[in-house]
Amino acid sequence: MQDSISQSYAFPIASPSITDALTEVLRQGAQQLLIQAVEAEVAAWIDDHTTITDERGRRQVVRNGHADSRKIITGVGQIEVTMSRVHDRRPPGQRERFTSKILPPYLRKAKSINELPKRLQPEAKDREQLLTFYDFPAEHWKHLRTTNPIKSTFATVRLRHRRTKGNGSRRACLAMVFRLCQSAEKRGRRLNGHELIQDLIAGVTFTDGEKQQAP
Repeated sequence: MQDSISQSYAFPIASPSITDALTEVLRQGAQQLLIQAVEAEVAAWIDDHTTITDERGRRQVVRNGHADSRKIITGVGQIEVTMSRVHDRRPPGQRERFTSKILPPYLRKAKSINELPKRLQPEAKDREQLLTFYDFPAEHWKHLRTTNPIKSTFATVRLRHRRTKGNGSRRACLAMVFRLCQSAEKRGRRLNGHELIQDLIAGVTFTDGEKQQAP
């Protein structure tokens, strides 16, 4: 389990094998929005250069068809997009090259996809605490994932606490709670793998839920 945490994971929605109707609608919508955004970016850049003309008054910065389509991997799957080309007719030393800020020339994957594997990897300082769960017997995992064993045990304590309207001294309170828990223990179900609790107290090592034999 510890080894698998350090691996990189592909973004699941981007997989071509996932083809439900909702995802396809979202993908098509995202594709259309991306095309519109890029076209608006190109149009705005050309409009900013409308005053640049030659001696005959012809605009020097104009559209020049479209580049080859390319595919971008996004959070809603793979999207195909075609960029508009911009042609600057001015002499080489005066020309400006249009570069989309939304869709840079070499972009093939949305940044959110690149960051996903990093987010799936725990920080080094948190890794030990995160994986402590697997240092307990597998039989105990069911109980470690819930607070029910504690809540159930102290439910009867809370009930009596309301009735007594005061627990007296601290010593009396502890004694009452102890006796109530002993009484509740007679009717409660034992935890799965309760016999392994003694091994934990004795310091026996468990790896991925399995008891390790002493060398």
